[in-house]
Amino acid sequence: MRVFCPALLSGKYIPTKCAHRGVKGGQNISPAVEWADAPVETASFALSIIDRHPIAKNWVHWYVINIPATAREVAERVSGMHRALPGDSMELRNSYGDNGYGGPNPPRGSGAHEYEITVHALDIPSLPLGPFATLKECDNAMHGHVLASASVIGTFQQ
Repeated sequence: MRVFCPALLSGKYIPTKCAHRGVKGGQNISPAVEWADAPVETASFALSIIDRHPIAKNWVHWYVINIPATAREVAERVSGMHRALPGDSMELRNSYGDNGYGGPNPPRGSGAHEYEITVHALDIPSLPLGPFATLKECDNAMHGHVLASASVIGTFQQ
């Protein structure tokens, strides 16, 4: 399985437009994420963007579950627009406390943060979770159901 994020500048850097509104020039635009070569037995996908920097402590920027098996992308700017998400996809609460996408806003001077953009191919059509599920609850619900995963890393700092 492969994952691609067209927004990453030079294939690595998250553009300022995707940063949180608390960042100068940040517009909190959710990036497009595309994937390919999923296992044929895939029943759904889950997408996450998580800041793995030690200061961030697995800060969840975006979690989308129940993406249909026929989907191969989540388009740019779809966060917060339920009808624009594929099928019955559901956005979960991010670490800012909002449902949907919350862009990078790392503490000034903390260095470059790596944002892990991951797509999981699952063998079940939906996860039994509500919109306020935590990262741990998502991980637990996916346990034993992940057929394949792929990630790409985007970097951002202020």
